[in-house]
Amino acid sequence: MPTPAYFHTLARYNAWANRRLYAACGKLPHEEYVKDRSAFFGSIHGTLNHILVGDRIWLGRIEGSTAPAPALDAILYPDFARLLVAREREDNRILKLTGGLTEARLAGELDYANTQGERFRMPMSLVLGHLFNHQTHHRGQVHDMLSQVPSEPPPLDLAYFTRSREFAGTAC
Repeated sequence: MPTPAYFHTLARYNAWANRRLYAACGKLPHEEYVKDRSAFFGSIHGTLNHILVGDRIWLGRIEGSTAPAPALDAILYPDFARLLVAREREDNRILKLTGGLTEARLAGELDYANTQGERFRMPMSLVLGHLFNHQTHHRGQVHDMLSQVPSEPPPLDLAYFTRSREFAGTAC
C-alpha cells in the first residue's frame, strides 16, 4: 500500500507541474488562452478551471465539507491572474492535507456523495490516487493545447520532477 510520504511526494510533484504549466499558459496571448479548441472543457482556460473544480470537490469530500459542488464545467475565475492565485492556494491545501496524512487515515475509506447526490464508498488511497490522476489527465490536455499555439509546452513528467532542485534530497 502507498504511504503518506508517497502521497505527499505526489502533492509536491503536482504543485511543481502546475507551476510549470501555469507559467507557460501565462505567456500566451489572451485570445489563444481562451480559444475554443474542441477539448472537453473547450479552452485552456476552461480546462484549468475544471481541474480546480475537481480538486475542490474531492478535497471538500475528504475534509467533510457540506458545501454544494459547482458544475464540472464552471468557470470559477474568469481571468488568468485570479485563477493562478487560486491554483497556488489549492496546491498548498493539497500539500497541507498530504503532509498531515496518517497511516490510519490512508488505510480507511471515504464515504461521499457524487454531484448527483448518489452515495459511494472508496478506499482513501484510491481517492488520493484519483485526485492526482485527474490533474495529470487534464494537465495533459492543456499540454496538448499548448502545442497547438506558438509556445513550448514544458516537460511535466514525474521523472523531470525527480531530477529537479525541488525534489533533491527527499524520498517517498
